[in-house]
This record gives sequence, C-alpha cells and structure tokens, in this order.
Amino acid sequence: MVIELSNSPSTAIVVTDANIKNDIATSISHMHTHNNPITETIYYVVHVTSTEAELFAIRCGINQVSNCDGISKIIIITNSIYVARKIFDPSSHPFQVHFVAILSKL
Repeated sequence: MVIELSNSPSTAIVVTDANIKNDIATSISHMHTHNNPITETIYYVVHVTSTEAELFAIRCGINQVSNCDGISKIIIITNSIYVARKIFDPSSHPFQVHFVAILSKL
C-alpha cells in the first residue's frame, strides 16, 4: 500500500520512532511525498514516557506534512500500535494535548 501510494503527489508518508535511554527520549520523524524526502526531524527530551515521545514524533510529522501544499492523505508508519490508538482516543485525558493539536492541523 505504501509503495503504491508513494507515487501519488497528494500522499505524504510519515515514519516515526521514539526510544528512551538514560532518561533521554529521542523522537525521530521522516516525511516523504512522491518518493522524495520532505524533511527529517530529531528531538531529544528528558523526563517523558515512551508513549509521550512517540506521540510527539507522530504529532511533529503530521505538522510538517500538513504545511505542504496539495497533500490530501497522510500515512503514519509507527512501531507502536498502542500509541497510535491513544492519540486518536479523546477519552484518554493525559494525551488530549496531542490529540487537540493534531486535530487542529488536520
């Protein structure tokens, strides 16, 4: 699906990852459209959970591609289904900040 849609200029692909080592979270987002890289962002944060770091990476990726003209589809690729479900669950109060920020961009 990703390979087929990556040929469409109106589809953006966001690949995210986050991990924590020694209380330092690293969030990475790679954004591509039409087989061309848009940008790559790397953030380092201390004293956050892995869920927060992954949510932040997803949020940053969506923010980056939503600023591109002509994008009508965004595909998020992440290694954490649990986090992806949390970001779109409005009843999950600890993550509402991310939820509201993403919905405002979309």
